Amino acid sequence: MNSDAQAPAVAGVPSSSSSAFSFISKGWREVRDSADADLQLMRDRANSFKNMTASFDRELENLINSATPPFSVPPIRQSSEIEFMKKFHPKISEFRRVYSAPEIRKKVMEKWGPRANLGIDLSRIRSTIATEVYGIEEEEDVEENIEFNKVREGRSERRNEDGQFGDWEPIRALKTRLREFEKKNSKVEIFAGFKNNEFVEKVKSSLKSICKEPQESKEVPPLDVPELLAVLLRQSGLFLDQLGIRRNICDKIVESLCSKRKNQLVLRSLTAGELSAANLDKINDELDLRIASVIQSTGHCSEGVGSWTDLMKPDVTDVKRHVAIVTTASLPWMTGTAVNPLFRAAYLAKSEKQKVTLLVPWLCRSDQELVYPNNLTFGSPEEQENYIRNWLEERVGFKADFRISFYPGKFSRERRSIIPAGDTSQFIPSKDADIAILEEPEHLNWYHHGKRWTDKFNHVVGIVHTNYLEYIKREKNGALQAFFVKHINNLVTRAHCHKVLRLSAATQEMPKSVICNVHGVNPKFLKIGEKVAEERELGQQAFSKGAYFLGKMVWAKGYKELIDLLAKHKNDLDGFKLDVYGNGEDAHEVQSTAKRLDLNLNFLKGRDHADDSLHGYKIFINPSVSDVLCTATAEALAMGKFVVCADHPSNEFFRSFPNCLTYKTPEDFVLKVKEALENEPQPLTPEQRYNLSWEAATKRFIEYSELDRLLNNGHNGPTSRKSNGKIISRSVSMPSLSDMVDGGIAFAHYCLTGNEFLRLCTGAIPGTRDYGKQHCKDLHLLAPQVENPIYGW
Repeated sequence: MNSDAQAPAVAGVPSSSSSAFSFISKGWREVRDSADADLQLMRDRANSFKNMTASFDRELENLINSATPPFSVPPIRQSSEIEFMKKFHPKISEFRRVYSAPEIRKKVMEKWGPRANLGIDLSRIRSTIATEVYGIEEEEDVEENIEFNKVREGRSERRNEDGQFGDWEPIRALKTRLREFEKKNSKVEIFAGFKNNEFVEKVKSSLKSICKEPQESKEVPPLDVPELLAVLLRQSGLFLDQLGIRRNICDKIVESLCSKRKNQLVLRSLTAGELSAANLDKINDELDLRIASVIQSTGHCSEGVGSWTDLMKPDVTDVKRHVAIVTTASLPWMTGTAVNPLFRAAYLAKSEKQKVTLLVPWLCRSDQELVYPNNLTFGSPEEQENYIRNWLEERVGFKADFRISFYPGKFSRERRSIIPAGDTSQFIPSKDADIAILEEPEHLNWYHHGKRWTDKFNHVVGIVHTNYLEYIKREKNGALQAFFVKHINNLVTRAHCHKVLRLSAATQEMPKSVICNVHGVNPKFLKIGEKVAEERELGQQAFSKGAYFLGKMVWAKGYKELIDLLAKHKNDLDGFKLDVYGNGEDAHEVQSTAKRLDLNLNFLKGRDHADDSLHGYKIFINPSVSDVLCTATAEALAMGKFVVCADHPSNEFFRSFPNCLTYKTPEDFVLKVKEALENEPQPLTPEQRYNLSWEAATKRFIEYSELDRLLNNGHNGPTSRKSNGKIISRSVSMPSLSDMVDGGIAFAHYCLTGNEFLRLCTGAIPGTRDYGKQHCKDLHLLAPQVENPIYGW
């Protein structure tokens, strides 16, 4: 008989039954091999062998009968777990037929010697069954085998004198063990085991360990055509609405496409019955999780610049969130984009709910001499950082715990602003790339050639400080330039920001934007206002001077409007004297124009608005209409002064203060100035002082930028769903059509800003695509060719 032969698989039997049969067959093969070894010892007892074989067959049949008593088993259990016992009968019959054949007996008698003895190792039967039913350890089986081998070694001594086995101890041992098996495996115990599913689970686990079946593929199948069509149709809902296709029709088509994949298509008329909201939500959730599982199975995590949004954001592992504030100017340049982001960083860090980094431009010494006042320059970033911190602590009254970093920048004389050089985003480490606040996002991204901000950061907020269109319109061909700049601003802010905050309605309309004043005033100005109120309560004269104007001396900062108003109503304001504080590129031209028109203006050097020499003025005049939100106006109101300003969207926030006098016409301007000269300003209420503070501004910023949701949720991140035991974020699985358009805009902008010729044509400073050697030396940077090598060119 071929010892490797196995019974053919029975059609329709579950894989678990086949595995069980294979396991039992293995045990019987061991019995058969042991019998072959013992049969080699037989020669002169062939007749006795036939009788012993018949006796052995009877005992085995008793074993089968005892293991499968005539009790009823539930159909499902019988088909899946006990069926292997029935399949055991063919093996028994075959075993008996082969070993009882005359030719086998003849060959044995011709070959074997006269002193052979017989021993059949039947311990395998008991050990196999006992191990699976009672969990007897393999060590016990080994001990049993050792004992049985000792019995075999002394078998010749146990024979009686006439050459016959006395009681044939293997059969007697088998009977004894079978009786023990029958006692231990009563009908109640067997059924209890099946009911408790313990025996079934043990058999399954044993079969899995012995018969290692091929593991089921854990690969997630890719999206098929109906699923892709369903996603495209769902994301194109707004576009289809414009074409007149109703939303409920789209929903039904999506349901039909999703049902086809499950082979659960139910024919419905597109005009019949409405799709239930619950069913629609279920379909959408299943489709979202399906897309998310496919994306997650790819393991895609790209930080390179390319199309669409990055699907895997940097994991936030720290307890606190990280906020990076990126601005376009730095102290000692006293401009709004240098001062306000500094205060924002200080008050965000004061709450200690998040870690804050302020990223400011570093200028080479030649540019510092052009920008910073009083010929103030710095030899290293550390020196400038110390200057910034000292200036801040003198005004806020506490030590702000935030980090200051620098990125390379170059000053543009034509634009009178600092242009970033290289990829600004690379100066924020990836581990800190969580929340980004872009002060002047359009300015930062005009020539930005680097990683997309929304790809690197989880949430990006842009704050629009400047009305660039108003400045550009004053230049040559200003209307045409303003047209192009307007659309460029819209595109870059849309591509690089999740949310945009406009300080006032004076700025251009931008995508994803809301209007909110998120700026406050220096606490020092509020203290000055409190001091003035106390002096007035004591009957002292708080204001001993008249009116003044303070601002950078460039025509666009309100000087043109101021000179026009005073020149037109010189006679109406006879005797009115105005002190003007400021420095700037147009200082000489402004002063010569005022002198030529014989205006009563006293020009003085620019100084800090909190300087003691400015405390005695009662009226602050600001005719500028180019500002988005004039910081000097807020500071003057905080000090308890009158403010005469234009009725303009940039001053909308200040209209609620009683000391703010707005005018609409030049004649109205004269009336407001006279009203301020004849009256005394009202002291600020506690609520008005709070509205001007940075505490209130920070609260408004957190609310309108949606940071409150992010900070309160901690690191729970976006809404997650569970699928097959895995947590899958829904935010990474549903790129909308709008997100795809934004990604395409970002990719096109990246390609265009990478061409030096196009950069120069649009007004970029030569050599600003990458930082230069001097920046490498000052900031201890690697050369751009080493930092971002290009291979194959």
